[in-house]
Amino acid sequence: STAVVQRGQTLYRIATENGISPLDLAMWNGVPPPYTIYPGQRLRLYPGRGSAPVAARPPPRPSSGTAPTRPSAPSPVATAPASSPIDWRWPTEGQLIGRYVGGDPTKQGIDIAGSGGQVVRAAADGVVVYSGSGLIGYGELIIVKHNEQWLSAYGHNRSRLVNEGQIVKSGQQIAEMGRSGAARDMLHFEIRYNGKPLDPLSYLPQR
Repeated sequence: STAVVQRGQTLYRIATENGISPLDLAMWNGVPPPYTIYPGQRLRLYPGRGSAPVAARPPPRPSSGTAPTRPSAPSPVATAPASSPIDWRWPTEGQLIGRYVGGDPTKQGIDIAGSGGQVVRAAADGVVVYSGSGLIGYGELIIVKHNEQWLSAYGHNRSRLVNEGQIVKSGQQIAEMGRSGAARDMLHFEIRYNGKPLDPLSYLPQR
């Protein structure tokens, strides 16, 4: 199914009305930062094949001659790799107050509580591909691309300390924790593989 953008609609509004996360909607439709959409634009409301704008398209799979009849197959969970080539680290200190829930657009990552101004670090080496507040619901958001498949996202910051195109090292401070777009000081953290959100607790070290 698709949605045609009406005048005055935002990516956030269309996503929430259809029960999907704004970042998913942007990635499925290849909408690049700063995530601006236009009246009359047609947006897909389901994942396409390799449609993430900041991840390379996966090599085409040899087709068995029959195309799947519904876009919801195969399940995205099945394609998530069990291990990651990236040496992930926790992006900040604090209590885990929100966990990832597959299929819930409001729980596409984890939430870590802390205090305003607390250090937010890059979870691995990478390049900043987005730094801004154009995606409502995430507040001041930073997205780091680690390789062609892997991204991490850091939301609700008080201030962003890195710019798009900047190379960052694992553990480098990239932001100060805040509550932009949130009810309390916290970091919303996502790990994505080919644009699909995964449970960060499956990849972060035990602590």
